[in-house]
Amino acid sequence: MIIGAFFCLFSINQASIAQQSKNKPLTYIDKNGRWRWTKGNEEIYLFGVNYTVPFAYGYRSVKALNIDLEKEIDQDVYHLARMGADAFRVHIWDTEITDTAGNLLQNEHLKLFDYLISKLKERNIKIIITPIAFWGNGYPERDEHTAGFSSKYNKGQATVNENAIKAQENYLKQLLQHVNPYTKLNYRDEPDIIAAELNNEPSHSGPKSGVTAYINRLAAAARSIGWQKPLFYNISQSPYYADAVAKSTVNGFSFQWYPTGLVAGHEQKGNFLPNVDRYTIPYDTIPEFKNKAKMVYEFDAADLLQSNMYPAVAKSFKLAGFQWVTQFAYDPLATAYANTEYQTHFLNLAYTPAKAISFLIANRVFHLLPRNKNYGTYPADSTFDVYRVSYQNSLSEMNTTKEFYYSGSTSTAPFDAKKLEHVAGVGSSALIKYPGYGAYFLDKLENGVWRLEVMPDAITIRDPFERPSPSREVVHLQWSAQPMQISLNDIGNDFNIKAVNDGNSYQTTAKDGSFNIKPGTYLLTKKGKNTNNLPVKTVFGTIGLNEFVAAKSHDDKPYLEHQPFTEVSAGKALTITGKAINLNDSDKVILVVNRAFGAPLTLAMERTTPYDFKAVIPEASVAPGILTYRLLVQTPDKKYLAFPGNHSGDPFSWDYLNTDYWQTFVAAPEGNLTLFNTTTDRTNANPYFPGFGRNGGIRFIAGEETGQLTLNMSMPKPQVNQAMGMQLFVGDKLQGRKTELASFTRIIVRARKTAGLAVPLRIALINKNAQSYAAYVDLSSDFKNIEIPLTAFKPDSSLLLPRPYPGFMPLWFKASSFNSLNISNTDKLEITINTGTLPQKNNEPLTIEVEKVWLQQ
Repeated sequence: MIIGAFFCLFSINQASIAQQSKNKPLTYIDKNGRWRWTKGNEEIYLFGVNYTVPFAYGYRSVKALNIDLEKEIDQDVYHLARMGADAFRVHIWDTEITDTAGNLLQNEHLKLFDYLISKLKERNIKIIITPIAFWGNGYPERDEHTAGFSSKYNKGQATVNENAIKAQENYLKQLLQHVNPYTKLNYRDEPDIIAAELNNEPSHSGPKSGVTAYINRLAAAARSIGWQKPLFYNISQSPYYADAVAKSTVNGFSFQWYPTGLVAGHEQKGNFLPNVDRYTIPYDTIPEFKNKAKMVYEFDAADLLQSNMYPAVAKSFKLAGFQWVTQFAYDPLATAYANTEYQTHFLNLAYTPAKAISFLIANRVFHLLPRNKNYGTYPADSTFDVYRVSYQNSLSEMNTTKEFYYSGSTSTAPFDAKKLEHVAGVGSSALIKYPGYGAYFLDKLENGVWRLEVMPDAITIRDPFERPSPSREVVHLQWSAQPMQISLNDIGNDFNIKAVNDGNSYQTTAKDGSFNIKPGTYLLTKKGKNTNNLPVKTVFGTIGLNEFVAAKSHDDKPYLEHQPFTEVSAGKALTITGKAINLNDSDKVILVVNRAFGAPLTLAMERTTPYDFKAVIPEASVAPGILTYRLLVQTPDKKYLAFPGNHSGDPFSWDYLNTDYWQTFVAAPEGNLTLFNTTTDRTNANPYFPGFGRNGGIRFIAGEETGQLTLNMSMPKPQVNQAMGMQLFVGDKLQGRKTELASFTRIIVRARKTAGLAVPLRIALINKNAQSYAAYVDLSSDFKNIEIPLTAFKPDSSLLLPRPYPGFMPLWFKASSFNSLNISNTDKLEITINTGTLPQKNNEPLTIEVEKVWLQQ
């Protein structure tokens, strides 16, 4: 009986595989390596995200908030569709859904992943699964004890240990035949799962032949159960083994890109568009690499809040020939207030609205740009086709006949306002005036009828890339009513506005296109237009007419955010700004400035928006020295909160103990302007050195004077054309003294050479257009103040820092054009040494130290 039952099940399975072999998959890869839709043979281009709520910390963090995880998935997938995402990929945490032999466990993680797949299908978002992750489920917490084979075999063992490989083969077969209870299809037959990437970031060792054999075993395991869809394998993680990967039987290769590095621990500032100007692939000389498809499993411009990067990334990927691109990783709505999912990444429609609109534009770039078309080198390619990216405006823009999208306020006129069908943005444009901080979407349903969706205001109150905590809100959502004005000929100036999302009964009429609006979804209808016959379930794309998703405010306590100037000019009036949340209309914000003699200067701050305040310190109170001040929130009953520090109590009382202040250095007339001081700037500098180890690299060590550190750059065995150095964003240092910048004529660098070759020190000024101007100075063995006239700086290249990953990305960048050096346009300072053409016989170590760099009049 048992034997008979086994043969019966075996026969049914073989019949299923035979039937599957007759059904063409949704996609295929042609003989030239182009990935195509089977129907119509058009090339595939899909752009989306990774998202992790079914697994690991994503699962635990949402569950800890007592939120229904399926509801969370519903909300997040809706937002992904709203952002235009049509691709999804994630490395499945195999350690949570297997045992040590690779048997599939039917548990909540697998059920949630099945549910996620079903919801992605509903939104027409295609899926690549990466079954094997090779690691534990802890990050950013400690790993839990799990039953999976990845808890028994570590990442290095997984590709060489025979029992580990057998477990992976077993797991692949079971997973790809697993029947999703929501779709009633197994993964092999699921049409919206269009490919598999066999594993995530493998760690290979041993002979290259063993690597090829390992990959082929996994591929054979998948194909043995009737899998006909493309199989991808990572080729960029271990460049040494690239030729071994290329010789395998997979159909394509996966890449990643982190062009601004990872985990800076703070927001990176400056122009990073050069870092994404080009994606280079070093494998074209491998014969087997040709005619294979290429995908990007992970990418992100990490540690950035700027909304100008994603379209430029998409342009570079399209030029490099990629057909699938997925960002890592989209933040769940439930936890995005604190950005705890992955500290270095931050993308969510509600909490990072400008980046979300930039992502929407990038999706359109990836779909619509011609393949392999080169638009030049930055800054020449900051405008390409119908797209524009701007560092100085932190802006992405798309402007076509039917679509007009912008990630921040823009003065660009729409290409043809009369033919527009879709508008999305943050801030104001020629069509929409809006002072709010959230994203909005305006979509035409039919003549005289538009759907408006308005997200809550998102106010960034803390650096979201610092050490995260669920108790630390970094972006605050506020459900405030805001004025809006819409200028569309199709609906006129006095159109009707009616809420359609659940729980929203708001209804009004625009006057001269103006009205007040709160977060929600609305129908805008031309006066006299009858919409009674418009079905409630009317959709465009996969967006329902009355759908709306947004989180409530996480914290209701008052908080005030402010960024002080590093230094300012003496005798110039100084404007102090702050951003406050959770204040009542009757609350006041007060600026209290300490003075050397007499009582503090107390100034009422003017509210310029519901969240923004400003006050002007008169020029007479901006005297050379240190300017210290605090901001107070005062309630009508004279209760206070003092910032920085959020201290309660009466700051005017004799026994008030709080001594926290912001401070700004006020320069003396004709005083120097410090660009770099090792002691104060070391944590914000982006260093580069090619891995010298304990005896070399970049360090911050004690200088000649107590309290003064030096930047120590050491090469134990210099090689030809070996570079090292650092970059520092200095644009903020110049802001407070911009009225004096034209008077600075020299740069002074205090440095010395303590050992080795006579290699000059290179000082470069990089402006906001990424144009670099460099000068070179010779050093002695003693610290000296070396003067460099600004006229000595000539057009040059600059380092791409933080170092882009993978390591085969370019290290140097040179702008496509140059203007005259203008110190007021400076964005970054770069300090480097380059060994150039050294004599091969020279093994003498090289060490250079730099204390400070400053501008002098």
